[in-house]
Amino acid sequence: MSAPLAHLTCSSLSFAWPDGSEVFDDFHLTVGPGRTGLIGVNGAGKSTLLRLIAGDLTPAAGQVKAAGEVGYLPQNLVLDTALRVDAALGIAATREALHAIEAGDVGEERFAAVGDDWDVEERARATLDQLGLRHIGLDRTIGEMSGGECVLLGLAALLLARPDVLLLDEPTNNLDLYARERLYAAVDAWTGVLVVVSHDRELLERVDQIADLRGSGVTWYGGNLSAYEEALAVEQEAAERMVRVAEADVHRQKRELADAQVKLARRKRYGQKMNDQKREPKIVMGARRRAAQESAGKHRIMHTERLAEARERLDDAVEAVRDDDEIRVELPHTKVHPGRGVLVLRDLELAYGARVQGSFEVRGPERIALVGRNGAGKTTLLRTLVGELAPVSGEAAVLLPTRFLPQRLDVLDDGLSVVENVARFAPDATDNAIRARLARFLFKGARADRPAGTLSGGERFRAALAALLLAEPAPQLLMLDEPTNNLDLASVRRLTAALDSYEGALIVASHDVPFLESLGITRWLLLDGELRDTTAEEVRAGM
Repeated sequence: MSAPLAHLTCSSLSFAWPDGSEVFDDFHLTVGPGRTGLIGVNGAGKSTLLRLIAGDLTPAAGQVKAAGEVGYLPQNLVLDTALRVDAALGIAATREALHAIEAGDVGEERFAAVGDDWDVEERARATLDQLGLRHIGLDRTIGEMSGGECVLLGLAALLLARPDVLLLDEPTNNLDLYARERLYAAVDAWTGVLVVVSHDRELLERVDQIADLRGSGVTWYGGNLSAYEEALAVEQEAAERMVRVAEADVHRQKRELADAQVKLARRKRYGQKMNDQKREPKIVMGARRRAAQESAGKHRIMHTERLAEARERLDDAVEAVRDDDEIRVELPHTKVHPGRGVLVLRDLELAYGARVQGSFEVRGPERIALVGRNGAGKTTLLRTLVGELAPVSGEAAVLLPTRFLPQRLDVLDDGLSVVENVARFAPDATDNAIRARLARFLFKGARADRPAGTLSGGERFRAALAALLLAEPAPQLLMLDEPTNNLDLASVRRLTAALDSYEGALIVASHDVPFLESLGITRWLLLDGELRDTTAEEVRAGM
């Protein structure tokens, strides 16, 4: 599939955004054949790095070299809804030439357009079949496909192009479990250079090595995500031990400095006493005083330097310990008492065909997982519940204050700061109160004044979640649509921690079963033409 010597190299790479925010400075990276998982906290520059390698962005300094062709699947793939499938696959011109030749047109330009690619349609259909898109005809348009199908179509285009270097940025976003399995199989079969940015544990368990991007540098770990976490745990345990040793050293140096100062003070008082009593000749006392002052100065300098060195060792040790802060919030006003009515659906038919027959209720602080295949209508149902879409027929009644966080995170105004965005949802809260609450969502000091448009994917999600959870009145029904999209592993943990503090009813549409299980889901609902109760086991089995 790919040249065995394919590789990519970033040399002395520097890049900053137009507002001056620096992402990379003298950055170096070399990746050879194999599957590499690129991880790091949100805002570390993972997506930016892939865009620089792909040529979507231009570095301020340094260069990117790739041995062979580079294929890139962006995090948010946007395709023209009027585009045909064959055009999205990059084979429209070849197909047109083939069909013209079959119809009797033997013009030289037709044969030139085909080249050696006489089996392009067969290869295209085989690739679509490999990714579970057999039902997608080459003449269909993008507008007829779901978001997950579009992601797989973008991957199909890359597989058809046979690049030597393949870059995937959060490729499992919007994919259902069936589609993810297809993606995993494609990744397993890849033999060239593959760099994947993902929060999907299943996908990261399939890589050969982990590249941890942190502080504009990369640390390499052999093996998959589990091996990385084991190695990191050992590193962090050693780093924390070094902090304890360095702290003890600082305390010891402080004591020794204090003891030395006490001894010097005693000597000074003794010398002054001898001088006052004039027990020695003046010239001897002067020489003794100068020697004492010189000795005291050397002592003071020595102990001060030792203390400074101990503090420097402590700073280095602390730097080696990762500080991935956790969200810690209290949300008592979101509480819903058991048995209280939250939501009622009656004979509901949605805009795109899904339906809820009879009566369906949500009561009390239930935690509901809404699952189903791509295109089943999960997002449509959530948008109907918040009034963004009108049902075709039936009734959807929400009985408590509700907030909805869509996949697009468009609840934020990009031109406003984080503080100003939260103030839109809580107009009666003071600036100080908002800042205090935002600090618990890890937006402290100047971070809270950053425009929403400059935030990374994970930071943007955190800001949007803060705006909704801190809203007035407090939401007692919170609905999230694919919330783990674009989140790194640390941010997923932060989201889970924030939702642990939420005391209201929760409905989460997601394909990420491990994440859903971490939320303490009390009810699993499958939307597959109709809405019905299911179990986590059935979901894992591919329903």
